[in-house]
Amino acid sequence: MKKYIIILLSLVGLPIIAQKPVDKRLNGLDTFVARVLKDWKAPGVTIAVVEKNNVVYTGGFGYRDLEKKLPVTESTLFAIGSCTKAFTASLLGMLAKDGLVDYDKPVRNYLPELKFYNEYLNDHVTLRDMMSHRTGLPRHDNSWYGSNASRMELLRRIEFQEPTEELRAKWQYNNFMFLSQGVVIEKLSGKSWEDNMKEKILNPLGMNQTETHISGMESAQDKSLAYTLIKDSFALLIPYRNIDAIGPAGSINSSAKDMAKWLITWINGGKYMGKEIIPADHVKQAMSIQMAQGSVPNTAENPDVQGFGYGLAWGISSYRSHYRVEHGGGIDGFISSTGFFPNDSIGIFVASCTGGVTSSIRNYIADRMLGLPYRDWEKVVRDPYVKQRFASMMNPKKIDSSQLILNTHPSHPLTDYVGKYINKGYSPMELKMKGQDLVAESNGMTFTMKHKYYDLFEGKLDGKQYEEDESLDFLFSSAKDGSIHTLSLPLQPGLKDIVFTRDEGFTVKTDDLKKYAGEYTLGPQAVSFVIRGNSLFALLPPQPDYELIPTAKDEFKLKIMEGFKVKFKIDESGKASEASFIQPNGVFTAKRK
Repeated sequence: MKKYIIILLSLVGLPIIAQKPVDKRLNGLDTFVARVLKDWKAPGVTIAVVEKNNVVYTGGFGYRDLEKKLPVTESTLFAIGSCTKAFTASLLGMLAKDGLVDYDKPVRNYLPELKFYNEYLNDHVTLRDMMSHRTGLPRHDNSWYGSNASRMELLRRIEFQEPTEELRAKWQYNNFMFLSQGVVIEKLSGKSWEDNMKEKILNPLGMNQTETHISGMESAQDKSLAYTLIKDSFALLIPYRNIDAIGPAGSINSSAKDMAKWLITWINGGKYMGKEIIPADHVKQAMSIQMAQGSVPNTAENPDVQGFGYGLAWGISSYRSHYRVEHGGGIDGFISSTGFFPNDSIGIFVASCTGGVTSSIRNYIADRMLGLPYRDWEKVVRDPYVKQRFASMMNPKKIDSSQLILNTHPSHPLTDYVGKYINKGYSPMELKMKGQDLVAESNGMTFTMKHKYYDLFEGKLDGKQYEEDESLDFLFSSAKDGSIHTLSLPLQPGLKDIVFTRDEGFTVKTDDLKKYAGEYTLGPQAVSFVIRGNSLFALLPPQPDYELIPTAKDEFKLKIMEGFKVKFKIDESGKASEASFIQPNGVFTAKRK
């Protein structure tokens, strides 16, 4: 990924560029959207509205590039995030029509490479379970987000990701399950998910602007940049992120012009211009509840908006007594909504380049197209994440001093925490020294560490866009020999902290071993360190020669002696001056002769 410069851009006083609707039902849309963008300090939004086989409106409001004042158009590309999932499930629908898959057979019949946390899941999880988020697995998004792991590497992590519920007991959103569906498609078709997308959906629908790779988004002429709110009056330009590996779950970038064609296809039972694109049977099942999500509680503001369940990559709900099929998407500043009303033959797509505005604009359009009484959605509906972010900025969270334990220190010097920590279900977490500070790096992100108490540290993400985000607790624990052994992180709600074990596979070049080699004295005992082949050995006659395995900087473990280590002290000349033998019964230091 190329490097990006973070730019702060003022939104005060910017005129709203808009494409005015022609259909009289949408009179006032431009005024409403202008007000919403201004109130929420959002740069721009793109909209598509369709009815039966017709496009009612496609256009944009505001800017796709604040610095250059470039307007959003009907052709501007926006990341649609999880609205991608319905595309992936539709490809499976095509395979099902051809008799290549059965939604209700164990998925490992088609993809034995996919393994789950236990044998019961291995034997019983089906494609239907995966498409309707009922496998019992929670999100585990910290495993893939920002990772440079390949699609197959991510697939292999699923085996080590613990479920929080029994199979089919509870609806729990999971991006890994849609990644897996993409791999099933690739294996059975012999082509990549991306090629299947182009050949079977994008090209037949004439969605010629739509891209499945971030590289396509970056090279496009008409594309939106992504922003997030910073403080109260600025938008922060944030970089695109390469999520190609998890692509089947959310990597599509599209425009209002193209998404209108996608909506028309669903409204017409899978057909576009009279030609079947998505099998009718899949359309029928996808729009039917496969898993209950639980009802959204009625409120005085929204007495007739209720949520009921989830189909196959679509949410199913009742919207003011109208049957609605909808899915949202969110990735790095972009917030989108794709939905339609099957009984009313109306479809709506809204995407913004920052949060806070998508839901209210979508609902405003729905009310106008359905002829419903006016409701000021700009006041009563807000994207939850942005609402929470606004609240945190206006009312900063106070430090709870009761949770602090004062006057404590880490059990080791900061350098002793340095190393790579491994959990097979997640990306490695690497601890490094940056000047005098301890930092943690994982998935392309850096946490600056601040000591909290004992061996608990707070990790704060580096970057302006994370200023309002809470810190993450890093808890270290020691092995029997006293060395730092594990790192625990609260990465998945509903589970105990995810434990990362320190990687003992630390490598040292043969030439670098020379600084340790030589003769030492440990009281009356003569000690020597010699290099044999590519390894360092400790000689303490009459004991056997001990091969040393590097575990950290200037630190080794004895290959055949569990709990025994040697740590060297390096002097100004760059050579070892001391070698401390760390054993269960104490620490014994040998001095170089």
